[in-house]
Amino acid sequence: MEIVYNLAQIEEVAQQLIKNLKTKTWLFYGGMGVGKTTLIKAIVKELGGQDKGSSPTFSIVNEYELKNDKMYHFDLYRIKNLEEAYNFGIEDYLDSKHYVFIEWPEQIESILTDAIDKINITAIAQEQRKIVVKE
Repeated sequence: MEIVYNLAQIEEVAQQLIKNLKTKTWLFYGGMGVGKTTLIKAIVKELGGQDKGSSPTFSIVNEYELKNDKMYHFDLYRIKNLEEAYNFGIEDYLDSKHYVFIEWPEQIESILTDAIDKINITAIAQEQRKIVVKE
């Protein structure tokens, strides 16, 4: 799946992803400032989350209560290796049956199962983004 959108369309993009992605583990790829957290905030809202969402850069993980579920939102930018992820219990989150959204997943790719969706976001212009999804 490929989506080109303006930032003003972020809610519609969130709805489209929710409707079309088949897993609850979504990996978000893209450069710094491309809009990974902004998209995740929109998805939290569309899934019925009351929390506005924020980047878990310093906390590593944020938990959101959704209408009928939970979401764990990770920002792994600051971890140095897989051992650090094991130290905070990444495998428990991955096995939780809840939504798990991971920004900067490169450090833990070796432990991920096939039940994931990969979302690559690139900036095309100041207000325009392109998403390519791979299952």
